[in-house]
Amino acid sequence: MSWLERLTGGFKKTADRLGDNLTGLASRAALDTSTLDDIEEALIASDLGPEASRRIRDAIAARRFEQLDERGLRTILAEEIEAILTPVAKPLDVWGFPRPHVVLVIGVNGSGKTTTIGKLGHLLQEQDYGVMLAAGDTFRAAAIEQLSIWGQRIGAPVISGKEGGDAAGIVFDGVKQATATGIDALIVDTAGRLQNKTHLMDELSKVRRVLGRLNSEAPHDVVLVLDATTGQNALNQIEVFRDLAGVTGLVMTKLDGTARGGVLVAAAEKFGLPIHAIGVGEGVDDLRPFDPCAVARAIAGLYE
Repeated sequence: MSWLERLTGGFKKTADRLGDNLTGLASRAALDTSTLDDIEEALIASDLGPEASRRIRDAIAARRFEQLDERGLRTILAEEIEAILTPVAKPLDVWGFPRPHVVLVIGVNGSGKTTTIGKLGHLLQEQDYGVMLAAGDTFRAAAIEQLSIWGQRIGAPVISGKEGGDAAGIVFDGVKQATATGIDALIVDTAGRLQNKTHLMDELSKVRRVLGRLNSEAPHDVVLVLDATTGQNALNQIEVFRDLAGVTGLVMTKLDGTARGGVLVAAAEKFGLPIHAIGVGEGVDDLRPFDPCAVARAIAGLYE
């Protein structure tokens, strides 16, 4: 199955939900203010968020259609969603020196963070980068074990320590070993405990200080992993982690398991943070760079 087929299949629940919410609106006799309002409400109900929904409504109104059929409405939606997504579609770029390029990966427990690190490592390996993983989430033995399994699966070395150990120490060892062995990218797992923000912020600050002593540019990226099934709650997570950790980019996972994939559009419009990749499955190849055109068409239900 091609990536496009997996992508459109992954967004099918989202597209179906959007289609259900728009049912009957495109066939009305006139595309008047009342109909435009109903379209906007349907988009909000599909998790596209108020900002993006208003923008799309205004774009439809500006075209001065007297009437639209369903295909025409979906086509316009795809075009406007693509316009929102295109500015934030930026693959993770690990080119630059000195090595290693350090990527801190953050997110709440259960978001798919550790799995995403393994897949992200594989994605970079496909571009001929050498990858090392660091198990900085020392508060969960399961996270350390899971990252070790992913390291074996993709053939990447993993730096880890004991449960409850010092995360900054793990990161220090990772940078030292990556530097000594010429590794291109060091991807660091971190704890995801939002219920104690002060502790989390202190821990991340300590990790940053250690990194800064070894490489003044590190961390080069702070990537937030989001679970699409949480819907609008994902926006709250972006806001919190952006303020706590200085998020530089996003990866959204589990888009194949939800009808709430429209939140991707809401996040792009509200925050404007780069979206590096999206996940639509469990396989190692099911995390790919973010393609705004394909995603927009998938959300709008314009299957190839």
